[in-house]
Amino acid sequence: MAQDEGKLSTTALARKLDIPTQQLFATLRDYGWIRRSGDSWVLLPKGEFEGGAYQTSKRFGRYIVWPQALDKHPLLAAIESNQRITAASMRRYYPRLHARQINRALAEIGLQHHSILGWELTELGRSMGGQQEESESSGAFYVTWPHEVIDNPVVHRELTRQSDQIPTPEPADANAEPDLFANSEGKLSCDGIDGHVLGTPLQMRVCNWLYLAQLAHACHRCLPIEELVYADFYIPAGNVYIDCWEENASADELRDGLNKRGIYRQLNLHSLEVNAADADNLDEVLGRGLLAFGIRC
Repeated sequence: MAQDEGKLSTTALARKLDIPTQQLFATLRDYGWIRRSGDSWVLLPKGEFEGGAYQTSKRFGRYIVWPQALDKHPLLAAIESNQRITAASMRRYYPRLHARQINRALAEIGLQHHSILGWELTELGRSMGGQQEESESSGAFYVTWPHEVIDNPVVHRELTRQSDQIPTPEPADANAEPDLFANSEGKLSCDGIDGHVLGTPLQMRVCNWLYLAQLAHACHRCLPIEELVYADFYIPAGNVYIDCWEENASADELRDGLNKRGIYRQLNLHSLEVNAADADNLDEVLGRGLLAFGIRC
């Protein structure tokens, strides 16, 4: 990234400090020097006091730069880069995701897998610095990672993709620094991780949850009646139908939903409903709901 003489971008400063770029962004945020606004980073008064400023380039737009000597700052010089991290501590860099979502994402790209013992490391995960650990209190298996894993292009791409698919209520700041680690399209995609094309963000999140839970599922599945009525999702294992109730559903959509609810009751079919308010609590809603039908995930 181009920069003024004597100034370093946050990425260049991370290289000078020899720490992962994501770790530095999170540290500056924790210190109150910068904050996230939509898909951008904004300089705060504390950051300006430490010499932070904005720079604009044709390629990257507006971004934050720092003094060359900032690597000598006591707070930054004290950052430990050799500390190992877990899926739970990765939430610092992906705060919209839960630890379980991160663990499942790492499993989806083949770095670990879930067994009755817990999360077990794979050969691919070991090649990326993962270490198998065992909880002293419960005996459950888990994996620790070098801090550098958060800058691994594949890991970062997948976790950022899932994080970007979760809407944030904070409006974007027109004067904010572009976040070079955010979704480059700047808009919410409704494509599932498994390639399914969904109609709404809520359906996308349910689809991703089912896929990462390793549950085979169909989208827009016809109910077993002569009339053409479709469920949003169908899980063959357990014969469970799942429907999403959107927050701003139209009168026709509400009528269709109530019609399906009646069909499920009449035919005694297994069904679950996911409301818009459940989007951040799918482990509870879907996990417990499916367990009631004998499906463990």
